[in-house]
Order: sequence, then C-alpha cells, then structure tokens
Amino acid sequence: MDPVLIGEILAGVMFFGIIGFLMLGFPVAFTLAGVSLMFGMVGWHFGTFDPSNFGSIANRYLGTMTNEVFVAVPLFIFMGVMLERSRIAEQLLTTMGKLFGNINGGLGLSVVLVGALLAASTGVVGATVVTMGLISLPAMLRAGYDPRLATGVICASGTLGQIVPPSTVLIFMGDMLSGINAQVQMAKGNFSPKPVSVGDMFAGAIVPSLLLISLYLGWIVIKSLIDPKSCPATPVPAEEKKGLFKEIIVALIPPLALIVAVLGSILGGIATATEASSVGAVGAMVLAALRRRFTFEVLKECVYSTAVITSMVFVILFGAAVFSIVFRMMGGENLVHEMINALPGGVGMAIFVVMALMFVLGFILDTFEIIFIVVPVTAPVLLHMGVDPVWLGVMISVNLQTSFMTPPFGFALVYLRGVAPASVTTGMIYRGVIPFVGVQLFALLLVYTFPGLATWLPGWIYK
Repeated sequence: MDPVLIGEILAGVMFFGIIGFLMLGFPVAFTLAGVSLMFGMVGWHFGTFDPSNFGSIANRYLGTMTNEVFVAVPLFIFMGVMLERSRIAEQLLTTMGKLFGNINGGLGLSVVLVGALLAASTGVVGATVVTMGLISLPAMLRAGYDPRLATGVICASGTLGQIVPPSTVLIFMGDMLSGINAQVQMAKGNFSPKPVSVGDMFAGAIVPSLLLISLYLGWIVIKSLIDPKSCPATPVPAEEKKGLFKEIIVALIPPLALIVAVLGSILGGIATATEASSVGAVGAMVLAALRRRFTFEVLKECVYSTAVITSMVFVILFGAAVFSIVFRMMGGENLVHEMINALPGGVGMAIFVVMALMFVLGFILDTFEIIFIVVPVTAPVLLHMGVDPVWLGVMISVNLQTSFMTPPFGFALVYLRGVAPASVTTGMIYRGVIPFVGVQLFALLLVYTFPGLATWLPGWIYK
C-alpha cells in the first residue's frame, strides 16, 4: 500500500483516537502527547514518519514559552483572580439588582450586565460563574425566578469571558492564526503578509461581544413579556433607593477604569497586550488594596491559582505541539485539505463543517483542547481558501463559548452545580442553558452572514 495513503489513514485514526481517549477521562496533555507518540512510532514502522522530527519539539516549545505575547496569559489570569478576591462582583450585583429590580426580569438583566463587566475586567470564566452562582442564584430563587431561567442566565453571562476582551482564548487564537496566516501567505508568494495581532483579535471581538450581550438581554426581556411569572420584579424599598446613584458610581468606576486602562491602551496602540496585562495586574492589586483586601495571604492564593491555571494551559500546549508535528508529518494536513476542498458549496460549506465539528466537540472537550487540536488542522486550509483570519478567529471564539454551556461536560454547568442548592437539580441547569445555546448559535450565524461585525473595527483602528 502507498506509504502516503497509510500515513493519512493513521493521521485520521489518531485524531479520532485522541478524542476517544479524552472522552474516557484521560488527562488532556498526556493523551495528546502519548497517543501521538504511539502513532508516530507506528508511522515510523510503515515508513510514513521520521522520528527525527521529534527533535524540533524542544525548540518549538521553548519558543512558545518565551513568546512575549503569551506572557499576557498569566498576567490576565492573575488580574482576574485578584479581582475575584476584591469582591467587585458582589457590589456590582447588589447595586444593579437595586437599579433594575422594579421591572420583570430585572435581576436577570443585572446578572448579564455584571457578567459582561466582569468578563471585560477579569476574563476568568470559572471565577465569574462561581461568584455569581453564590451571590445571585439565591437572590433570584428567593424572588420567585424559574430555576431554569436563573441558572441559564448565570451560565450564559458567566461564559462571556470567552469572547469579551481581554480573553485568554483570543490571545492564543491571535498568535496561532498569525503564524498560520504568515505560512499560508508566503506559500502564495506574499513574503510580507500583514501580521494578525492580539489587538486585531480584541478589536474584532468587541462588536460580536456587544451583539451577544444584547441578544442575552433581549431574550430575558422576551421571557419577561411572554412568561412574567418566571422572572418577577423585585421592588426595592424606598429607603434603599436613597444614595443609589452614588452606589452605582462607586460600583461601576473601578471596573470601567480597569477596562479603559487595559483595552484602551491596546486598541489605542499605546501598549501591547503583554504591557497592558501588566497594567491590569497592578490595577487589580490597587483595587483590592482600596477595598482593604490586599494581604500577603490573598497575594499568595492568587499567585498559586495563577500558577496552577497557567501550568495547565501550557502543559496542554506541549501535548498539542507533539500532536501537531505527528499529524502534519504523516500527511494529516493534506488529508484535511483534500476533504474540505472536496465539499460542495465552496468556502461557505467548509466553514460550516468546521464550525459544526467544533460545536459537537464542545459537548465533550474543553475550549483549549479544541483550539489546540482543531485550529492547527483546519485553519491553514480555510485561510488558503481566502478566509479572513480575524473573522475566523472571532467565529471560533463565539462558537467555543458554547462548549462551556453544552451538557454533559460544560464547565459552567459543573461550576454552577457545585454551588447551587440541592433544590436546583442538574436537569434544571441543563434545560436552562438550552435557550442561551440557541442565542449563541444565532449570534454565530449573524457573524458568519455579516463578516463586517468582526472585521470593521480592527480595519478602522489599524488602517
């Protein structure tokens, strides 16, 4: 049999084999690296893989670890964890609850707005979902909210950190697509391609983020009109309204100032994403100090949490590097190229198939797992077909946000299940997120139909 054909078959079996092992619960990083090594050895036996290619792994991974862009990842994580300790979410939820409490669905609207603000100032999904689950879920249940609606709102708004800048997903996406786009453009004869920066990805995600937030708010308003009993009003006593304006100002200014300092400096070209992340980390410590919550113990906890989360991501990245080398060298990239090019419908059908694959994988895999497995395999083909890298990156980010909300392994569902009272069943949580997954897919359809939603702002800022 032709060695090229054997290599492509092994690459395809390896791809689905890795997914199978992950579904069985094996650790992600070791599954990626271990299964890839085993298939690499099999490929060596059949003459389809040269093990000397593994020699490039060390240099490749060292280059990743010393990549200045990726320094922003632990700093943004640290910023999010520190802000969680400063209890900024608690004050925001209390204040917004008073502001919108007099209307049906008011608490739900408050949770979405607070989730958006936290996403833009922290970007840590787990911390946001847990914090809002502890604070807002009991309040919504006491107010008579349908548990399905309450849990759906919390899960959906808590996952906004996936798409709202400064998202760590967008940082990895920007760096990966920049490298892939450079290779594709040089293969086409363009030896000076325009780089895809993290700033481009952040700018591209802003309008879709606002669209998604608006759709969440719109669904809650519709729900309050067609089923007001599911989200009753929570009138605020007159004495509590006194000084409400001052409370709003005090609650909003700190996170808004941090958002302006971080995103404004990146989009304005004043600082790189790495430099802005350091500003955000220092700003988070300042906010914690102003709230008298900045102690050595808090700092130690934040540093430890940051180290754990960062290590997890970069160990997965190492496994993904091994997978990428084996898959590409055995002809997997050519296999994907041929399969996608053979699809009827051209670019539109190719994007649909890739988005559908990522959506389905979101039921069983984590966001970073999907990014590190699927993007290196499919993005070169799509970019070669002329797809805009920023548009593609934003669509992938919107799509993968659903991976946090889709049963059975959606992380937001797990986080909320851990803090929800026993009266709120797992089935309620699963059913509660279904409408918001539908809203998410509708937003993805809009971004696909109108690419300018993702490409207009970066084109205007960096023209």
